Amino acid sequence: MKDSSQSQSAFAIWISLVSNIALTAIKLVVGFAFGSQVLLADGIHNAGDVFATGAALISMTISKRPPDEDHPYGHGKAEVIGALIVAVVLLLAGLFMGYHSLQALTSPAHDASLMVLIAAAISLVWKQWLYVYTIRIGKRTNSSGLIATAYDHLADVYASLAAVIGVGVAMIGDHMGIGWLKYGDPAAGIIVAFFVLKLAYHMGRTSVDVLMEKNIDDGTMAEITQLVQSVEQVKRIDRIRAREHGHYIIVDVRVGIPGELSIQEGHDISRLIKHTISHHVDRVEEVLVHLNPWYAEDQREHRG
Repeated sequence: MKDSSQSQSAFAIWISLVSNIALTAIKLVVGFAFGSQVLLADGIHNAGDVFATGAALISMTISKRPPDEDHPYGHGKAEVIGALIVAVVLLLAGLFMGYHSLQALTSPAHDASLMVLIAAAISLVWKQWLYVYTIRIGKRTNSSGLIATAYDHLADVYASLAAVIGVGVAMIGDHMGIGWLKYGDPAAGIIVAFFVLKLAYHMGRTSVDVLMEKNIDDGTMAEITQLVQSVEQVKRIDRIRAREHGHYIIVDVRVGIPGELSIQEGHDISRLIKHTISHHVDRVEEVLVHLNPWYAEDQREHRG
């Protein structure tokens, strides 16, 4: 099952890489030929996507390596680093798009072209399909790198939609002789830049949270706590923590069990805690259990 998920993720990322290369070529060629600022900006964004998708592909490959002597907890955070790289690329692309679109607003407007509209429409449909495809597989396989790539596709959907609207408005301006409507192309580019920067912030913050080992979401944490408490011999939870490590979760729990139990019995309880959590929470790959002695008088003192 794990091998199947990995092959699906790899196939999805390769489709994304090839698609980004093709769309970059289309947008840059048509954008340069017809002087479309929004399509040129979107083409540069796509060129950055080629780099970002390549980084995601490499990071996903590294993240699937088993633990070794230098990385005893595995290589899962490689995907998070890849996602952070995608966020940085989106940030630079958003700034680039905004700058050049603002420049275009202060320059004479270019005549809108049907070819630009067609190229933007092709990109819109293509990227929408890529987003739906990659986000579905990314969530199914819990792949941070693939989910980041999916959101990168979503940023392209915004860009292409804005390009379609902006170029369409500019064509109406050309046809009706309304001068200010001719600036629909660069105006759309500014709107796109805003959405891309917003997406970059969200992705970057999420990646940094994982790298800084922020606790997992409250719902999953509550579920894990309840599972530990369901183990009969667990009398007290002294500490419980959990962190994301790329596509999986590592749990660290300290519990109090009756102090008169033997080492073997404590070992069995530790294994039961691990099995209970791993069986009910799919993303948990490792559970670290520390046992503390608990005595009945501890409970009486606590109540007193």
